[in-house]
Amino acid sequence: MMDIKTLQDGRYDGMFAAADAYDRIGSAFADHSSTWNNGVQGRARNSGWTGQAADKADASLSETGIKVQAAAGELCSIAPVLREGAEAFMLAQNKLAALLTDAKADGYQVGADGSVSWQPATPTAPDQGITIDQMFQQQAREMQATAYGMQIEQVLKEAEHADQVISERLRALTDDARTGKGLTRIAGGLNAMRNLRKEDLVDSAIPKQGSSPTQVNAWWKGLPPEEQQRLLQNHPQQIGNLDGIPSPVRDQANRANLDRTISQLENRGQLSAAEQEQLTGFRAIKQRVASEDEAHRKMPESNPQPYLLAIDTVGQGRAAISFGNPDTATDVVSYVPGLGTKIGGAGGGDADRAKDLWTASKAADPSKDVASITWIGYDAPQLEGATLDSLAVAGTERAERGGASYQTFVQGLRATHEGEPAHMTALGHSYGSFTVGQAAQRPGGLPVDDIILVGSPGTGAQRADQLGIDPKHVWVGAAENDPVTHLPSGAESTGMGVGGYIGAAAGAGFGPLGLITGAVVGGGGGYGVGHLVDEHELWFGQDPASREFGGNRFAVEPGPELSADSHSDYWDFRDERQKKDPSASLANMAEIVTGNGGNATKQSPR
Repeated sequence: MMDIKTLQDGRYDGMFAAADAYDRIGSAFADHSSTWNNGVQGRARNSGWTGQAADKADASLSETGIKVQAAAGELCSIAPVLREGAEAFMLAQNKLAALLTDAKADGYQVGADGSVSWQPATPTAPDQGITIDQMFQQQAREMQATAYGMQIEQVLKEAEHADQVISERLRALTDDARTGKGLTRIAGGLNAMRNLRKEDLVDSAIPKQGSSPTQVNAWWKGLPPEEQQRLLQNHPQQIGNLDGIPSPVRDQANRANLDRTISQLENRGQLSAAEQEQLTGFRAIKQRVASEDEAHRKMPESNPQPYLLAIDTVGQGRAAISFGNPDTATDVVSYVPGLGTKIGGAGGGDADRAKDLWTASKAADPSKDVASITWIGYDAPQLEGATLDSLAVAGTERAERGGASYQTFVQGLRATHEGEPAHMTALGHSYGSFTVGQAAQRPGGLPVDDIILVGSPGTGAQRADQLGIDPKHVWVGAAENDPVTHLPSGAESTGMGVGGYIGAAAGAGFGPLGLITGAVVGGGGGYGVGHLVDEHELWFGQDPASREFGGNRFAVEPGPELSADSHSDYWDFRDERQKKDPSASLANMAEIVTGNGGNATKQSPR
């Protein structure tokens, strides 16, 4: 059985050296095969020798040539097995090292058998028991110890499994060589099929989505540079989408992943509507990244370097693009879009918003190095006709799942940042603000300094202090003519019931505003005056712009009446062509993003 000491003490460079040696031997045998075919069998055939003896000699020489060729193939098949085993062991070794480091930093001791222990709480006086607080702390410590123990056990199991699989593969190759089964054309073909069906041990050893970003970061940094490059080349999708991997590395992996994803979709033949939507979106992202690269090359002072932090075909598609390097920036903001967001938004309007906020932030405080991110890491509700997907805005499931992913993403930004900690801001718009709110209310919260909610239908919280940070750092922008910020509560909390949903369905054919207004009217609501439980109760809890919520409402233009623009113009410049003179909402968000929230102009809460 694999134990901690065995995995820790393993020196796997020797396996790479052995693989290189087998490659050289295999290449030499391949040369022998060529020499035999041309120099021996070929000469005999071309010598003019004919007759029964010549035919038997030719058959014998041909059989020998097949064996030499098969031997070369068998020898060459050993090297990949050794390399894969070395990589799998090395990845497990680094995961174990990261876990042991974290456990020690948290005050735990890990035994040679993987057991995790800690110093329990002691009574404050000999004749007294431990306090209630100490009891809860001890229970939390016990749960964390159990979690560390399970993770260490899992890593050892992965290493043990890799050891068994590699041993079986080498044993099979050895048996083929000893019995001669590997020296036939048929056996060579079967061996190739066996290799095609084999489990990818390296893929299994890479940390999975949702892993602790701090442990992922420690694992990555512990890998030798050549191993990092191998993973980048052979596993770009996993590395590019793994929170805790440094941003420049993710960018490099995801650019390769983007090209590969587009090629796969283009070669798939007849695409479904959803696949075509993804292909169009990924093409837009590729074009946007290329244009931003060129703009940065020409005018770096006004065009930051783009970093592609996520690309995936999961669900509606996943993408994240950063304007500026979040690993070195002094200020980092990650924006979550909402209703109707499509994957192409990362190359279009949602990317525009992130870059416009970067531009406004640089103008607000030129001394700051800002990274502004658009994160499309969940399936946002779509507003396309009276369909169930259209009405998903009324549900919580997408925000809950998206909140879990967003929390890990932001934790990853913290884990990969270099030098002094960055000032970090979470920004959610529309249903995206509900997603941010769900992330903030998860255990552990969001590791941010400020939260901005704009065009919000609620966060699922009744008070700003439920979002895990000081309410003084919870900021709300709500245009008076933005209908989403007046949505009545859903059926679960208000009894809106069928009327609201029918209204939403009836209005859906008229676009986002029609659906929103239909939901309000059908539910008996209006612009903040017809709520059935509380005039400040929105679809997803307390109105963030209300006094009861307890956040900071910053100044925002009221927006045009009865226009969907009122829900989307929070990022406007008054001079859009020159990207100058930001609107009140954009200017205030820029002050908050750069850590100067005290300069933001306030607006009275509702």
